[in-house]
Amino acid sequence: MPVDKNNKEEVITRKHVRKIIYPIIIGLAVVVFLLQREVDVDLFAVITFTWYSAFWISIAFLMMVIRDLGYMVRLRILSEGDFSWRQCFNVIMLWEFSSAITPSAIGGTGVAIFFVNREGLSIGRSTAVVMATSFLDELYFILMFPLLFFIVTGSALFSIGVEEGQEAISFTNEFFYFAVIGYSVKFLFVLLVAYGLFVNPRGLKWLLLWIFRLPFIRKWRYKMHETGTDLISTSRVFRKKSAAFWLKAFAATFFSWTARYWVVNFLLLAFFVVDGHILIFARQLVMWIMMLVSPTPGGSGFAEFVFSRYLGDFIPLGFAVVMALVWRLVSYYPYLFIGAIMLPRWLAGKFSRKRKAEI
Repeated sequence: MPVDKNNKEEVITRKHVRKIIYPIIIGLAVVVFLLQREVDVDLFAVITFTWYSAFWISIAFLMMVIRDLGYMVRLRILSEGDFSWRQCFNVIMLWEFSSAITPSAIGGTGVAIFFVNREGLSIGRSTAVVMATSFLDELYFILMFPLLFFIVTGSALFSIGVEEGQEAISFTNEFFYFAVIGYSVKFLFVLLVAYGLFVNPRGLKWLLLWIFRLPFIRKWRYKMHETGTDLISTSRVFRKKSAAFWLKAFAATFFSWTARYWVVNFLLLAFFVVDGHILIFARQLVMWIMMLVSPTPGGSGFAEFVFSRYLGDFIPLGFAVVMALVWRLVSYYPYLFIGAIMLPRWLAGKFSRKRKAEI
């Protein structure tokens, strides 16, 4: 009966919308804990909210808009113009929503394939586009981290929480430890995806089929066989693309992530006199690498904690936790609420079209 399909749509919708509450609770719980322990409410008397503050907060939001526009441009490039701007917007917003409600180590990549596929690309081509997108994202980190490490020096990046006379770069430094783990995972991921997309897609297909021999996911093994076959054909297309094609895609990636990392700089300018903008930018990049090891949805809790510690040098004493909350309000929570509004409508539209096509 068609009731089952309707119920499936409703269950998927309720499941994802319900998950919004978990990252919000985790993030706010950590903030409340840190606020009551570290913040002196009397300090707020010295902060005044002016038109100057409103201007820089608006610029911070503009950076997030530029970030999403860059993602949309990249998706248009990778889909070779098959996606309209509206479709690109849908995919990016829903992708960010999925990333926000899943652990940072997992991200929303798996669900993104579903979103891209539902917008009209084959499952294999969707897989290839999402893999290429993830590859470009991680490539940005892989290239920028050593560059910024050289520009601002390792001591400036990892001197947080280090006692006087102690080496700044050491495995006894917790921030360096998290960064090394995160960077290593990203580096291995880039190698694997690059191998699958540009060198040996058949090898990646074999790996997928081997993984899907596991009992609890074996029922999808045939689907993975089809996906791997489509991936091989799509990989041939990607390998034939010119250097200009990949440069344009990476340029969109570069502007997206760079705009996102300037958000904190502008938020700090809204309230304080700030120096060392390049170092702030560099620490944000390292902070995102650290967040890869977070098991919580969207890095909730962990992100607020690391922000207050890792960027505390640039914020007057007592305000770091508050700025961590403001940062998340600008760069994280909007995707939760946008996704919660979009997802039910998007699912309803896609499933209703599918039912009409089956009639």
